[in-house]
Amino acid sequence: MKLTALSAALSLAATPMLAQDQMTLLLDWFVNPDHGPIIIAQENGYFADQGLEVEVIAPADPSDPPKLVAAGQADLAISYQPQLHLQIHEGLPLQRVGTLVATPLNCLLTLADGPIQSPADLAGGKVGFSVGGVEEAILGAILGTYDLSLDDIELVNVNWSLSPSLMSGQVDAVIGAFRNFELNQMDIEGVAGNCFFVEEEGLPSYDELIYVANTNTMDVDMLRRFMAATELATQYIVNHPEESWEIFAATSSELQDELNARAWVDTLPRFALRPTAMDEGRYAAFEEFLFEAGLIPSVNPVEMITIDITAGE
Repeated sequence: MKLTALSAALSLAATPMLAQDQMTLLLDWFVNPDHGPIIIAQENGYFADQGLEVEVIAPADPSDPPKLVAAGQADLAISYQPQLHLQIHEGLPLQRVGTLVATPLNCLLTLADGPIQSPADLAGGKVGFSVGGVEEAILGAILGTYDLSLDDIELVNVNWSLSPSLMSGQVDAVIGAFRNFELNQMDIEGVAGNCFFVEEEGLPSYDELIYVANTNTMDVDMLRRFMAATELATQYIVNHPEESWEIFAATSSELQDELNARAWVDTLPRFALRPTAMDEGRYAAFEEFLFEAGLIPSVNPVEMITIDITAGE
């Protein structure tokens, strides 16, 4: 509820103005349920309580946010743990400073009533993908557990059209589909899908969505306050799932549909309850996986990839 001009003036007279630190956060994609804690922190005033004014920006190109943070054009970006490993080896000054979604969302998606009832059935088949490199390594690891390799399948770049390419029969499976979105999208359209979860098919587990900051210029105090706000927001979401959905959906008419409502429910248990908590073994294992897959030339120490911003508080 907005204050009247008189009450606002009285309030300002009684309370000293507190300067809010300006912060820019780049999302990985357009706003969706994956970003729940950020939007709830904004709407419930948790950022303001931490002395932050956070500008949340959806990118025109999903690959841009980490690059813009590395170039000093934003304070923070949402990215993906697998991509971060590669970006550091490419020379980008980035580190993971927090976690948003603490489990893999990626899966190998097939039609539930189709011919692919096991990854072993993919021999001679077509698999769609959107992002090369990491997704190919993930698929290769899955196939390897069934004595297959990438040479045994045909890779097709479906250019972000994952579930449509599967439903149309263009491919037999897709890698890179998010289990909280594509499965629901297909079901809504009357097509049953089946996800082979990557962490159950030979992949080391990893954080799907993470916050990355510029190693050289990050403001650790500001990041700590940001994470404190999103931790409160996550607690609110877990404690009040229906109320938090209503708050989230009310921010845009585009969010008010069945797909987003379903995705909200499926994403909720995957949010990081402790955004700053750091699992060194998880990052070491995935770095080793990428090295063994030939995607990186060497193995970086964990402290180069992720840091505990609460250390030294």
